[in-house]
Amino acid sequence: MRVLLVEDDERLSGSLTRGLRGEGYAVDVAATGAQAISRAQIYDYDLVILDVMLPGPDGVTVCRTLREAGSWCPVLMLTARDGVADRIRGLDAGADDYLIKPFDFGELVARVRALMRRGAPERPAVLTAGDLEVDPATRSVTRAGTRVGLSAREFAVVEFLARRAGQVVSRTELLEHVWDRNYQGSTNVVDVYVGYLRRKLENPFGRPLIHTVRGAGYVIDP
Repeated sequence: MRVLLVEDDERLSGSLTRGLRGEGYAVDVAATGAQAISRAQIYDYDLVILDVMLPGPDGVTVCRTLREAGSWCPVLMLTARDGVADRIRGLDAGADDYLIKPFDFGELVARVRALMRRGAPERPAVLTAGDLEVDPATRSVTRAGTRVGLSAREFAVVEFLARRAGQVVSRTELLEHVWDRNYQGSTNVVDVYVGYLRRKLENPFGRPLIHTVRGAGYVIDP
Protein backbone atom coordinates (compact mmCIF):
# COMPACT_ATOMS: atom_id res chain seq x y z
CA MET A 1 0.00 0.00 0.00
CA ARG A 2 1.42 3.35 -1.06
CA VAL A 3 0.75 6.40 1.09
CA LEU A 4 1.39 10.08 0.40
CA LEU A 5 2.22 11.97 3.61
CA VAL A 6 1.85 15.73 3.26
CA GLU A 7 3.33 17.49 6.29
CA ASP A 8 5.64 20.52 6.48
CA ASP A 9 6.84 19.89 10.05
CA GLU A 10 10.08 17.99 9.38
CA ARG A 11 10.22 16.37 12.81
CA LEU A 12 6.63 15.12 12.70
CA SER A 13 6.97 14.10 9.05
CA GLY A 14 10.08 12.05 9.81
CA SER A 15 8.48 10.37 12.81
CA LEU A 16 5.31 9.47 10.91
CA THR A 17 7.29 8.23 7.91
CA ARG A 18 9.38 5.88 10.05
CA GLY A 19 6.33 4.64 11.90
CA LEU A 20 4.26 4.00 8.77
CA ARG A 21 7.13 2.23 7.04
CA GLY A 22 7.51 0.12 10.17
CA GLU A 23 3.86 -0.85 9.70
CA GLY A 24 4.64 -2.01 6.18
CA TYR A 25 3.43 0.97 4.15
CA ALA A 26 5.39 2.53 1.29
CA VAL A 27 5.51 6.25 2.07
CA ASP A 28 6.16 9.24 -0.17
CA VAL A 29 6.55 12.63 1.50
CA ALA A 30 5.56 16.13 0.39
CA ALA A 31 6.25 19.28 2.40
CA THR A 32 4.09 21.75 0.44
CA GLY A 33 0.72 21.79 -1.20
CA ALA A 34 2.29 22.18 -4.62
CA GLN A 35 4.50 19.11 -4.08
CA ALA A 36 1.47 17.10 -2.97
CA ILE A 37 -0.52 17.96 -6.09
CA SER A 38 2.49 17.19 -8.31
CA ARG A 39 3.10 13.78 -6.72
CA ALA A 40 -0.58 12.86 -6.85
CA GLN A 41 -0.59 13.59 -10.58
CA ILE A 42 2.26 11.14 -11.10
CA TYR A 43 1.47 8.28 -8.71
CA ASP A 44 -1.74 6.43 -7.91
CA TYR A 45 -1.81 6.49 -4.09
CA ASP A 46 -3.90 4.21 -1.90
CA LEU A 47 -4.20 6.90 0.80
CA VAL A 48 -3.24 10.53 1.41
CA ILE A 49 -2.46 11.84 4.90
CA LEU A 50 -2.84 15.59 4.53
CA ASP A 51 -2.04 18.40 6.96
CA VAL A 52 -4.31 21.44 6.69
CA MET A 53 -1.66 24.09 7.36
CA LEU A 54 0.80 23.91 4.47
CA PRO A 55 3.00 26.36 2.55
CA GLY A 56 1.49 27.26 -0.81
CA PRO A 57 -1.94 25.78 -1.38
CA ASP A 58 -3.27 24.66 2.01
CA GLY A 59 -4.52 21.15 2.67
CA VAL A 60 -8.15 22.00 1.94
CA THR A 61 -7.20 23.39 -1.47
CA VAL A 62 -5.04 20.34 -2.17
CA CYS A 63 -7.91 17.99 -1.29
CA ARG A 64 -10.34 19.91 -3.48
CA THR A 65 -7.83 19.92 -6.35
CA LEU A 66 -7.37 16.15 -6.11
CA ARG A 67 -11.10 15.54 -6.17
CA GLU A 68 -11.64 17.88 -9.11
CA ALA A 69 -8.90 16.01 -10.98
CA GLY A 70 -10.74 12.73 -10.43
CA SER A 71 -8.56 11.32 -7.62
CA TRP A 72 -10.82 9.52 -5.13
CA CYS A 73 -8.32 7.75 -2.90
CA PRO A 74 -9.11 8.12 0.82
CA VAL A 75 -7.85 11.35 2.42
CA LEU A 76 -7.09 11.60 6.15
CA MET A 77 -6.76 15.24 7.15
CA LEU A 78 -4.63 16.42 10.08
CA THR A 79 -5.95 19.52 11.85
CA ALA A 80 -5.21 21.64 14.88
CA ARG A 81 -7.28 21.11 18.02
CA ASP A 82 -9.04 24.46 17.61
CA GLY A 83 -9.39 24.16 13.82
CA VAL A 84 -13.11 23.33 13.70
CA ALA A 85 -13.62 25.52 10.64
CA ASP A 86 -10.72 23.77 8.90
CA ARG A 87 -12.24 20.37 9.62
CA ILE A 88 -15.56 21.44 8.16
CA ARG A 89 -13.87 22.91 5.09
CA GLY A 90 -11.80 19.76 4.68
CA LEU A 91 -14.79 17.43 4.81
CA ASP A 92 -16.69 19.67 2.41
CA ALA A 93 -13.70 19.56 0.05
CA GLY A 94 -13.82 15.76 -0.03
CA ALA A 95 -11.73 14.52 2.91
CA ASP A 96 -12.87 11.16 4.30
CA ASP A 97 -11.72 11.54 7.90
CA TYR A 98 -9.70 13.84 10.13
CA LEU A 99 -7.38 13.53 13.10
CA ILE A 100 -6.75 16.29 15.61
CA LYS A 101 -3.17 17.22 16.55
CA PRO A 102 -1.54 16.15 18.77
CA PHE A 103 -2.53 12.53 18.26
CA ASP A 104 -1.36 9.08 19.25
CA PHE A 105 0.42 7.20 16.45
CA GLY A 106 -1.63 4.11 17.22
CA GLU A 107 -4.84 6.01 16.49
CA LEU A 108 -3.40 7.28 13.21
CA VAL A 109 -2.56 3.72 12.13
CA ALA A 110 -6.03 2.51 13.16
CA ARG A 111 -7.69 5.23 11.07
CA VAL A 112 -5.40 4.44 8.14
CA ARG A 113 -6.37 0.77 8.32
CA ALA A 114 -10.07 1.67 8.51
CA LEU A 115 -9.83 3.92 5.45
CA MET A 116 -7.85 1.29 3.56
CA ARG A 117 -10.57 -1.29 4.26
CA ARG A 118 -13.20 1.13 3.08
CA GLY A 119 -11.30 1.83 -0.13
CA ALA A 120 -11.77 4.71 -2.55
CA PRO A 121 -15.31 6.13 -2.43
CA GLU A 122 -17.33 6.11 -5.59
CA ARG A 123 -17.50 9.51 -7.19
CA PRO A 124 -21.07 10.84 -7.08
CA ALA A 125 -22.62 11.20 -10.51
CA VAL A 126 -22.61 14.64 -12.09
CA LEU A 127 -26.15 15.92 -12.54
CA THR A 128 -26.96 17.32 -15.98
CA ALA A 129 -29.96 19.20 -17.30
CA GLY A 130 -29.44 20.68 -20.74
CA ASP A 131 -26.25 22.74 -20.58
CA LEU A 132 -26.29 22.78 -16.77
CA GLU A 133 -23.89 20.52 -14.85
CA VAL A 134 -24.00 20.15 -11.08
CA ASP A 135 -21.19 18.16 -9.44
CA PRO A 136 -22.15 17.12 -5.87
CA ALA A 137 -18.63 15.84 -5.19
CA THR A 138 -16.80 19.09 -5.85
CA ARG A 139 -19.87 21.26 -5.20
CA SER A 140 -19.32 23.01 -8.51
CA VAL A 141 -21.83 24.25 -11.06
CA THR A 142 -21.20 24.99 -14.74
CA ARG A 143 -23.46 26.24 -17.48
CA ALA A 144 -22.48 25.99 -21.12
CA GLY A 145 -18.99 25.03 -19.95
CA THR A 146 -18.61 28.12 -17.76
CA ARG A 147 -18.12 27.60 -14.03
CA VAL A 148 -20.43 29.70 -11.87
CA GLY A 149 -19.66 30.52 -8.24
CA LEU A 150 -22.54 29.89 -5.85
CA SER A 151 -23.05 30.19 -2.11
CA ALA A 152 -23.66 26.99 -0.13
CA ARG A 153 -27.41 27.66 0.02
CA GLU A 154 -27.63 28.56 -3.66
CA PHE A 155 -25.83 25.33 -4.51
CA ALA A 156 -28.23 23.33 -2.33
CA VAL A 157 -31.25 24.82 -4.12
CA VAL A 158 -29.97 24.21 -7.64
CA GLU A 159 -28.75 20.71 -6.73
CA PHE A 160 -32.21 19.78 -5.42
CA LEU A 161 -33.86 21.13 -8.56
CA ALA A 162 -31.32 19.38 -10.83
CA ARG A 163 -31.91 16.04 -9.12
CA ARG A 164 -35.56 16.43 -10.03
CA ALA A 165 -35.11 17.91 -13.49
CA GLY A 166 -38.42 17.76 -15.36
CA GLN A 167 -40.43 17.59 -12.12
CA VAL A 168 -42.19 20.54 -10.53
CA VAL A 169 -40.75 21.16 -7.05
CA SER A 170 -42.90 23.09 -4.61
CA ARG A 171 -41.62 25.81 -2.30
CA THR A 172 -42.50 23.59 0.66
CA GLU A 173 -40.34 20.76 -0.70
CA LEU A 174 -37.41 23.12 -1.14
CA LEU A 175 -37.84 24.48 2.38
CA GLU A 176 -37.96 20.97 3.85
CA HIS A 177 -34.85 19.76 2.02
CA VAL A 178 -32.66 22.85 1.83
CA TRP A 179 -33.52 24.73 5.00
CA ASP A 180 -33.55 23.56 8.60
CA ARG A 181 -36.75 21.89 9.80
CA ASN A 182 -36.88 24.58 12.50
CA TYR A 183 -36.93 27.38 9.95
CA GLN A 184 -39.72 29.75 10.93
CA GLY A 185 -39.53 32.32 8.15
CA SER A 186 -41.64 32.83 5.07
CA THR A 187 -41.60 30.57 2.02
CA ASN A 188 -40.65 33.76 0.16
CA VAL A 189 -37.04 32.93 1.02
CA VAL A 190 -37.24 30.29 -1.73
CA ASP A 191 -38.24 32.94 -4.26
CA VAL A 192 -35.36 35.12 -3.09
CA TYR A 193 -32.81 32.35 -3.69
CA VAL A 194 -34.32 31.41 -7.03
CA GLY A 195 -33.87 35.07 -7.93
CA TYR A 196 -30.19 34.87 -6.93
CA LEU A 197 -29.76 31.77 -9.10
CA ARG A 198 -31.44 33.40 -12.08
CA ARG A 199 -29.07 36.35 -11.88
CA LYS A 200 -26.08 34.00 -11.89
CA LEU A 201 -27.26 31.13 -14.12
CA GLU A 202 -29.63 32.84 -16.55
CA ASN A 203 -28.84 36.53 -17.05
CA PRO A 204 -25.20 36.06 -18.17
CA PHE A 205 -26.27 33.35 -20.66
CA GLY A 206 -29.30 35.08 -22.11
CA ARG A 207 -31.69 32.15 -21.71
CA PRO A 208 -33.89 30.75 -18.95
CA LEU A 209 -33.11 27.77 -16.75
CA ILE A 210 -35.47 27.69 -13.76
CA HIS A 211 -39.11 27.97 -14.80
CA THR A 212 -41.92 29.10 -12.51
CA VAL A 213 -45.06 26.99 -12.54
CA ARG A 214 -47.72 29.34 -11.18
CA GLY A 215 -49.26 28.05 -7.97
CA ALA A 216 -47.08 24.94 -7.96
CA GLY A 217 -43.37 25.77 -7.72
CA TYR A 218 -40.27 25.57 -9.92
CA VAL A 219 -38.86 23.23 -12.51
CA ILE A 220 -35.64 22.83 -14.48
CA ASP A 221 -36.14 21.36 -17.93
CA PRO A 222 -34.15 18.15 -18.34
